[in-house]
Amino acid sequence: MKAKDIMSKTLFCCTAEDSIQQAAKLMKDNDVGALPVVNDCKERKLLGIITDRDICLQAVALGKPVDKMKVSEAMTKSPITCSADDSIETCESLMRRNQVRRIPVVDARGMCMGLISQADVALHDTAEHIQQTMAALSRHQAHGHVAAARA
Repeated sequence: MKAKDIMSKTLFCCTAEDSIQQAAKLMKDNDVGALPVVNDCKERKLLGIITDRDICLQAVALGKPVDKMKVSEAMTKSPITCSADDSIETCESLMRRNQVRRIPVVDARGMCMGLISQADVALHDTAEHIQQTMAALSRHQAHGHVAAARA
């Protein structure tokens, strides 16, 4: 199975110039936890990705004004991506190695075609691969919580 077979094709996106508040509202309205950040929502050249966690850690937790702060200030620039023809195993491997739960799918020109989430993979891959990916992602999270608890 390939990335194009499991990716979310209905793509909600934002631009780097949008406010954090606009991005959060778009996430809420569409029940998504991440948005590709693109140059323009029609052309969709990928510039980065912003997640609900980015908004929380980079804006809310620091008391920054989310209505004035731009997406470019909290997004991950140059995110890990895959191509539509990459295998589901390749996508899982990218998630594990890079400790990410979502991967934008781009074409040869860098245009965002879709998004693959951990949930998309879980619905389509073998139990063994899913378990390995979940364990790898959870290990990383546990270290963050332990470090935070010690600080």
